[in-house]
Amino acid sequence: MVADPNGKFVTGRTYPQLVLVGAEPSDDGVTLSAPGRADLFVPNGAFDTPIESTVWGDQFQAWQGAAEADAWLSAFLGSPVRFLWTGAETARRVKVDPAVPLSFADGYPLLLIGQSSLDDLSARIGKPVSMSRFRPNLVVAGAEAFAEDGWKRIRIGDVVFRIEKPCERCVFTTVDPETGSKSLNQEPLRTLATYRRTPAGVIFGQNVIAENSGELVPGMSISILE
Repeated sequence: MVADPNGKFVTGRTYPQLVLVGAEPSDDGVTLSAPGRADLFVPNGAFDTPIESTVWGDQFQAWQGAAEADAWLSAFLGSPVRFLWTGAETARRVKVDPAVPLSFADGYPLLLIGQSSLDDLSARIGKPVSMSRFRPNLVVAGAEAFAEDGWKRIRIGDVVFRIEKPCERCVFTTVDPETGSKSLNQEPLRTLATYRRTPAGVIFGQNVIAENSGELVPGMSISILE
């Protein structure tokens, strides 16, 4: 996670160009990449100092100490930031289910969106919208638009997922993942707000929790259990 000097999370909401940073994980670290910057390998061993980190209202221990990565990211963003690691095992948990570990994500470990839901949005806007604007982990094809709104439990392969709650969307969706700049017309959030607004906010996608472990492979079929 990228954080400010006090350990508070930093995202593309504040620094849109952050979406241009790539992070390729491996067993012993992560390789950072960005336009105009030489790739940087950051070993897990560089994170040697605990820090109290903050994501929204959650405070939990993470790890800092990767000074080279701190400088690399700070130079790219033009502002002092730190690069944090959860550690081999995260200390954070999902609020609604303390048994479920959670890394630096907003509030849930996984996000599911139906491809037909994105197609519906693109048709309303009048041009294709990239799924990467919404940053899902799971994309489902073959169902009707927003069918995922009515799902409670599903199975993919051997893994059963519980659909917890809709995902409220923010200005981050207006950041173009290809250019790292915000849309001047506030799309796609503006169009979403015309037909996906609820008392909780503008929703698109579903937050999900895996009830067991297993391997997922693209192309697996989905069973609607409930």
